[in-house]
Amino acid sequence: MEGLAMLRQLIGQLQELLEVYGSHPPLLPYPPDPPPHLLQPLQHPLPLSDLHSQQPQRWCFLNVDDGSTDDYYSLIMAAGKSGSFKMLEPYKPPAAKKSRKERTRGKSSGTTNTSEVMEQQIWKDFPEDLFEAVIARLPIATFFRFRSVCRKWNSLLNSQSFSQHCAQVPQGNPWFYTITHENVNSGAMYDPSLKKWHHPTISSLPSKMIVLPVASAGGLICFLDIGHRNFYICNPLTQSFKELPARSVKVWSRVAVGMTLNGNSTCGGYKILWVGCDGEFEVYDSVKNSWIRPGNMPSGIKLPLSLNFRSQAVAIDGTLYFMRSDPEGIVSYDMVTGIWKQYVVPTPLHLTDQTLAECGGRIMLVGLLSKNAATCVCIWELQKMTLLWKEVDRMPNIWCLEFYGKHVRMTCLGNKGLLMLSLRSKQMNRLVTYNVSSREWLKVPGCVVPRGRKRQWIACGTAFHPCLTAIA
Repeated sequence: MEGLAMLRQLIGQLQELLEVYGSHPPLLPYPPDPPPHLLQPLQHPLPLSDLHSQQPQRWCFLNVDDGSTDDYYSLIMAAGKSGSFKMLEPYKPPAAKKSRKERTRGKSSGTTNTSEVMEQQIWKDFPEDLFEAVIARLPIATFFRFRSVCRKWNSLLNSQSFSQHCAQVPQGNPWFYTITHENVNSGAMYDPSLKKWHHPTISSLPSKMIVLPVASAGGLICFLDIGHRNFYICNPLTQSFKELPARSVKVWSRVAVGMTLNGNSTCGGYKILWVGCDGEFEVYDSVKNSWIRPGNMPSGIKLPLSLNFRSQAVAIDGTLYFMRSDPEGIVSYDMVTGIWKQYVVPTPLHLTDQTLAECGGRIMLVGLLSKNAATCVCIWELQKMTLLWKEVDRMPNIWCLEFYGKHVRMTCLGNKGLLMLSLRSKQMNRLVTYNVSSREWLKVPGCVVPRGRKRQWIACGTAFHPCLTAIA
């Protein structure tokens, strides 16, 4: 009975308000909206158009004197508990449905108005440092398209502040600079993010000799001619180029080359190390622009080394690591202290074409595991405590079936977290990438030179992190 009394009191207050304000209630929070079957029907139903035009608007209230008041009370209390307690409001007809043509016209007009909002008075005061920070985060291909907008945008490559913004951008996946078998003097760059090949022309490289990419650091690529006479440094994105001075030692044997930065970018300079099979080596310092010969390898390191162009060096915190085969293991050189070290690490059985790789400071090994007629690409990680290789992944079996019964050779074209592998035989030629962190295998589209018809066979290459401001 107490609840019924509350209900009668509430409805009585609503009736008093109606008498005071006539047919228009005050602008208070909307009164509760009971279920439709509890409303009093209009005495003279009108069409929607006539109902909408009637002034004042008509309201419908509960009939308190009905014998089913208890039902009203229970329904209203339930609505209050469920949170669906709405107040009575004037009847509003449904909005007329617009035609498709009108909706399209509204969208197009909205787009036009949005594009006209950019006023020069506002955007001319856009902070310069924020402007450069945004451009530094553009994709490489987009930036080069924007360079043609004005001289100011084109001059960003020589801006010291823009270079600092680029250095703050986290490095993404590396690109790959490769040499095709049919066009040894024209490189091909692969962007794994867009899965697209680019074909730059480095006009400063000598055209009468074969020049191969052997190392990289900070967006710069180190080239060495096949006769081991001259070194060249180049940024393939901006064509910044430099020929290194002649070396004091002439070496005709096979060599391995490594490259490191003095700091976080090329602004602090870089160093290049070449080492020969008999232990001779030299270090180039870009700050001094000269070759320095600290001496021969320590007597404790067994010689000769087994080196070739596949002996790509892995750089971790200023230390270069090279793979060796006799004894099996790794040789390292600290570019800061000048100390050589040797680690005996047994190579996994039935392994061929193995190459060192690196990911997040971890030393990895990639190679072809062949047994009987089966061949598969496998990935190992070096365990620092035991100095043993532990297998962490291998190529999907469905891909390995393509190599069954074939004599396959493998070349690792990049070893910086994202590996590019060239797998070839007489019957096939495959390019694949492997992401060490995500353990993802992907096929690479074939490389076709401009105006070419057939896919090119990749002979060698190196990985590099594209940098717009790296200066040779």
